[in-house]
Amino acid sequence: MSDRTLTDPKVIDGKAFAAKLREKIARQVKALKEQHGITPGLAVVLVGEDPASKVYVRNKGEQTKESGMASFEHKLPTTTTQAELLALIDQPNKDPKVNGILCQLPVPKQIDPQAIINAIDPDKDVDGFHVVNAGRLATGGQGLVPCTPYGCLLLLKDRLGDLAGKHAVVIGRSNIVGKPMAQLLLNESCTVTIAHSRTRDLPAEVRRADIVVAAVGRPEMVKGDWLKPGATVIDVGTNRIMGEGGNSHLAGDVDFASASAVAGAITPVRGGVGPMTIACLIRNTMVSAARREGYELAEGL
Repeated sequence: MSDRTLTDPKVIDGKAFAAKLREKIARQVKALKEQHGITPGLAVVLVGEDPASKVYVRNKGEQTKESGMASFEHKLPTTTTQAELLALIDQPNKDPKVNGILCQLPVPKQIDPQAIINAIDPDKDVDGFHVVNAGRLATGGQGLVPCTPYGCLLLLKDRLGDLAGKHAVVIGRSNIVGKPMAQLLLNESCTVTIAHSRTRDLPAEVRRADIVVAAVGRPEMVKGDWLKPGATVIDVGTNRIMGEGGNSHLAGDVDFASASAVAGAITPVRGGVGPMTIACLIRNTMVSAARREGYELAEGL
């Protein structure tokens, strides 16, 4: 974010919120160690050499350790077979020192990602992608929630307080963001509309919303004139756009320039939702460890 963006009261600073969340998590981890002798552990599996995935995995490892947790990294070659990866996943599933497991996506084409997700113990599925955790979320059960939607919810509650009765429009219906985001908002007693590529008159639907969550993967699709004045906008999109001379820049799913003139609050592309995802991943690892021990977490986590 630019200095000007940082000082704009409309802009939701996800980076600062994530830092405070990690501080809360570190205190809870310390309490788990002191009271139960438990050090939460996160196992991350990376298959292949995808540059973005390598950076993401490194950041996860660093922030896990900074929070006082144990970090276990497994790096496998691109040629790894599905059977080999499933055999590896079985190890942390059975390891009591590991409370959270994730396999970094995407995986090479010879591997079915859903088969890998389904092989992870649901109680250690800190990505929240397992069908059991999806079912728990949909039915109001106690499961692990996908990190990006949960991070969005925390930002919304921090900015708006009680969300009950607000009309939320979620643009996008993926299993990773759109669907769980809608469920989380329903659980907060919002009236929720899920919009997508086949929604008729999408701008009209968005204009009805007090809360807009854009997670569709189309750069700068949501314009300022789509918004109700004062709406809160959460932009989940991270789209890399190539410019002249081979230069590129990141753009969200929302046209920030026009939307920020209308919205009451809005997340930027950099320093918005992104930092919350890793913070919530670490949070889920701690939640998994605490639930195993019957430990009561502090409010706000």
